[in-house]
Amino acid sequence: MRTSNVTRVLGLGWSVLMVSGTSAGAQTVRTTTQTIPGTDISFTLSRIPEGAFTIGSPESEIGREPDEGPQRVVSLEAYWITVYEVTHSQFAIFRYRQLDSGIAAAEAAFDVDAVTRPTPPYEDPAHSMGQGDHPATGMTQWAALQYARWLSLKTGRLFRLPTEAEWEYACRADTNEPYPRTDPAHLLNDVAWYASNSGSVFHPVGQKLPNAWGLHDMSGNAAEWTLDQYEGRAYESWIGDAAHMPWRRPTREHPRTVRGGAFNDESAHVRCAYREASTLQWKRRDPQLPQSRWWNTDSPHVGFRLVTPDRPYRMAEIEAYWEELLGSN
Repeated sequence: MRTSNVTRVLGLGWSVLMVSGTSAGAQTVRTTTQTIPGTDISFTLSRIPEGAFTIGSPESEIGREPDEGPQRVVSLEAYWITVYEVTHSQFAIFRYRQLDSGIAAAEAAFDVDAVTRPTPPYEDPAHSMGQGDHPATGMTQWAALQYARWLSLKTGRLFRLPTEAEWEYACRADTNEPYPRTDPAHLLNDVAWYASNSGSVFHPVGQKLPNAWGLHDMSGNAAEWTLDQYEGRAYESWIGDAAHMPWRRPTREHPRTVRGGAFNDESAHVRCAYREASTLQWKRRDPQLPQSRWWNTDSPHVGFRLVTPDRPYRMAEIEAYWEELLGSN
């Protein structure tokens, strides 16, 4: 049963819809909608409650890789995460200047003409597999971050990539299941597009069953950028104070961490604990000098989803966040 108790909060385009009695059984899913100002394009986000969980996989898990341990208990503050991977339609407003406008939320600090936008790619970054409500893919992590900054400044609310810990917590949805399912009876085919059922192509987001927190495609379809530098033994130091809101801050372009696996991955690589490291080889066929900061020629499988903290940030805090993370670039 669904209830339709909608309350307007936090200005333009931000509403909260309570949903109860979903297939998650005892779980209550809270969602919100964020409209991109000046468009009819919106995001649906699900609230992830504060809590602690065990990151990584036990040594007994089938398909386990050494970089999925040692397991650590980490704690996180509440946040919201997009129910679906960012789609071509959502990314296009940022990518193509003619689709954007100067309209922004009242509390935003947005100058449409000052936005740094993607340069034309050497070739189709999705390798002709994406459009409309398919996941947007093939962009660098830097490009995904620039999109998040643009959306933050346009809406007046901080949007960013999830940390590895936030991503895995959302994938598991308060369970110890290796895959994001709401019922142990669900098969991997029920929740994921992967090598065995995808036909070697992307699919529109949201066609598979969601997990217990209402999130679709956490396994398969498109792999997803996170905010972290990749390190093989990243979890070792996540103890004590470092286990609260852990984040491996990037210090170099590669490797960065990608999660979730993609349409062309085997089952072991679409588990919640699986970690993928980005590489310079994802640009190997780009003949441009310098090579594009925006696009990879050889990672058509990688897209992203976004998070926003539960507590609203003031505009000055949003600007300071992006200045510290990306500078003026």
